[in-house]
Amino acid sequence: MTEVFKGNFTQQEPIPEAAIEAALRVMRSGRLHRYNVAEGEPGEVALLEQEFAQAMGVSYCLAVASGGYALSCALRALGVGPGDKVLTNAFTLAPVPGAIASVGAVPVFVGVTEDLVIDLDDLAAKAGEADVLMLSHMRGHLADMDRLMEICTAAGIRVIEDCAHTMGARWRGRLSGTDGVIGCYSTQTYKHLNSGEGGLLVTDDAEVMARAVMLSGSYMLYDRHIAAPGPEVFERIRYDMPNISGRMDHLRAAILRPQLRDLATQCDRWNARYRAVEDGLRDTPGLRVVDRPEEEYFVGSSIQFLLLDWAPAAVQEVLRRCAARGVELKWFGGAEPVGFTSRYDSWRYAPSTAMPATDRVLAGLIDMRLPLTFSVEDCQVIARIIRAEAGAVFQSG
Repeated sequence: MTEVFKGNFTQQEPIPEAAIEAALRVMRSGRLHRYNVAEGEPGEVALLEQEFAQAMGVSYCLAVASGGYALSCALRALGVGPGDKVLTNAFTLAPVPGAIASVGAVPVFVGVTEDLVIDLDDLAAKAGEADVLMLSHMRGHLADMDRLMEICTAAGIRVIEDCAHTMGARWRGRLSGTDGVIGCYSTQTYKHLNSGEGGLLVTDDAEVMARAVMLSGSYMLYDRHIAAPGPEVFERIRYDMPNISGRMDHLRAAILRPQLRDLATQCDRWNARYRAVEDGLRDTPGLRVVDRPEEEYFVGSSIQFLLLDWAPAAVQEVLRRCAARGVELKWFGGAEPVGFTSRYDSWRYAPSTAMPATDRVLAGLIDMRLPLTFSVEDCQVIARIIRAEAGAVFQSG
């Protein structure tokens, strides 16, 4: 009997009851704006920032309206402006080059390897072209962060980490987002904490955080931040930073705080599902599983595999067959961007020279979400379907 999967690839788990109760308390208070707090109360946003900073082991944290806002705020806080060049991954999603373009800067794309991480040889070759790297840990894949930081330190490159897909991940025990000057996270619905939209920015650099707080729209209320530097730091920069409002509100912070307490457990649950799919796909003819290095603790909220050097029609046939059996796959090799899936040559506001090695990887790259609404058994079914259909197309070709 042919298996058909009945699950929904965009259905997330319900918001926890503790988070719903916290949100109701905020709504009943009427105090949604982060600086509208009762006497003696720090407010949900300030408490979230404090708790996230503690969880990440850093000094400072700022909660903002989206992960994309966190990225553009980070660039401005480092003084990146019109005409400046910023290194970034060719394999990423549109908000990353979009953040660079939003400050008038110019992306310089760095290639991707078959392990789906930034090509460190290409990074070293391009290191002299910019003094900022916006590093996208795309789809949760961590590069060798020791070598990457050696390259960047030697070249005087400041690193902003886009950790939209790596909240809770680690390289050799170090939490993702803590190697660079700034770490940026997303709490959009499909990320590891869910507030619909939202973002977090962390750093140990006092002046960078003061600049970010002012940029986010603190006016002169920066003393209401807990996970921020002292007033003497703000005194140095407060008249020089524009207000580009992008604050998080108490409602979203209230939803996030209980989820943060469960982050480690949720990460392990994602990884159990990832391993079930990975094990089921291994040794499928014509299909390359991306092996994860021992130094990496990843968070498998999605999984990727490669159909390297397949004809486009054959890849499309795999997608069609899997979709007919209920398995929703995304392909980075399509001629046109679809939904959230686009690639460096789709972004005409950020032109680039051709990158043949990267193009080869992206042409065979298949991507799939793994929501926690799927059981481990569901993931085993999904793997069997992909294995059968990819194998059948490969054998027929």
